[in-house]
Amino acid sequence: MTTSIKSIALLFSIGCLVAGIPVNVRGQAVTQHDSKDIRSVAADVIVPPMVQSLPAPGYRVRETHPDYVQTEVYHATYLPTDWRAGGKYPVIVEFAGNGPYRSPFGDVSTGLVEGSKLGIGIGRGERFIWICMPYLNNIGTKNVTQWWGNARSHDPRPTVEYCKKTVEWICDTYGGDRKRVLLVGFSRGAIACNFVGLYDDEIASLWRAMIPYSHYDGVREWGYPESDKMAARTRLKRLGQIPQLICHEDDARNTLKDTKEYLGRTAIPGKFTLMSTGFRNHNDAWILRPSAAREKLDRWVQAHVLND
Repeated sequence: MTTSIKSIALLFSIGCLVAGIPVNVRGQAVTQHDSKDIRSVAADVIVPPMVQSLPAPGYRVRETHPDYVQTEVYHATYLPTDWRAGGKYPVIVEFAGNGPYRSPFGDVSTGLVEGSKLGIGIGRGERFIWICMPYLNNIGTKNVTQWWGNARSHDPRPTVEYCKKTVEWICDTYGGDRKRVLLVGFSRGAIACNFVGLYDDEIASLWRAMIPYSHYDGVREWGYPESDKMAARTRLKRLGQIPQLICHEDDARNTLKDTKEYLGRTAIPGKFTLMSTGFRNHNDAWILRPSAAREKLDRWVQAHVLND
């Protein structure tokens, strides 16, 4: 009797589960290691829900740029608890990971703007205006949860244009400081820091600093056009002196090592700082918990974004 490949994979997955070894959605065993799970540390920051409301200090509201009011496009805007009209505030622009996603450790990403967490963890609800930016379909009429643009073609230009317009609009409307705009992203969003954030000279000029968490543009090829190393190197040249804090979960795949080696091979100078979160999870909720990594991130943000 011949056993099919699917049957073998199923039996392997069942065996791993019985043995207590986590498996991913493709039935592959996940290497165990001694890093902490985020659930072993209590969160000290609560993510505010996105609500249908007028913007106000301490609220996270669903908004749409005025040029897109006839579409389904939206972003999430959070005004800090210390926000006052007429003030000037640094801005965090955040891009979410792909969704739907669930890791073997139970970490979930929806791919929606309202699922993002890095910005609230960085500012703890104070000082920063926090914008969760969407990825748009090819015609710029709705948000997408997988990569950017439509499946297969993945045109990033509508996403780039919405981001440019919205950063300017937020600064004009709520007193965002154009000289202190921090771009951050998780997973897909980490790749988007360079792929979207350095797509052209105009958008690259918006950023004071960047924090890509988990993945980095150019380290590996993905399923969308221009994910190759040559295209990524062209984007990276636009970074110039914009500092990046590149972080990743503590895993057994040496992802930070791969990123460091990739940056070295590009021979493009930059202000790069690399660190591990200290947690095993592919999950931006690590920023909601006290840790040595968050303390290091706080110091980095103070030095590269808040200080003149």
